[in-house]
Amino acid sequence: MTTVRKKAYVVLDGTVLPIDRIAADQPYYSGKKKHHGINVQVLADPAGRLLWASDALPAAVHNLTAARTHGIPAALTADDVKCWADKAYQGAGPAVRVPFRGKNLRGRHRRHNRDHTKIRSLGGRAMAILKCWRLLRKLRCSTTRITAVVRAVVALELAT
Repeated sequence: MTTVRKKAYVVLDGTVLPIDRIAADQPYYSGKKKHHGINVQVLADPAGRLLWASDALPAAVHNLTAARTHGIPAALTADDVKCWADKAYQGAGPAVRVPFRGKNLRGRHRRHNRDHTKIRSLGGRAMAILKCWRLLRKLRCSTTRITAVVRAVVALELAT
């Protein structure tokens, strides 16, 4: 997290990486994505480079719960780092900036959400980088090894 402290702001996002599990592995089933997977939280810099990836949690865990489990909002607040995130992180804390909720937004709320999306989309490139690794398209290893695999991918991306 020392590299995060040096940035003007970071982008927080979560993703579900698919795994091969059977129906008995209920916590790994994502009702939203309709497949088994693991939830990984990622911090990216404004240019879209991966900075940090969290430990793997079951896909049934919500993004905000996963971020709080890893202590991301508290660490960002303690280090006074501004963070941009999507609507899933509503109520994460003062350091995490999220868009306004609702469908019929008018005026300044609509402009705020548009500008927020422009800033956050730059960090969305980090997810694309993470998901373009063939190894992570469908993980076929034990769920206890997935964290090490994701961390290795992040380390390789930071090295380039």
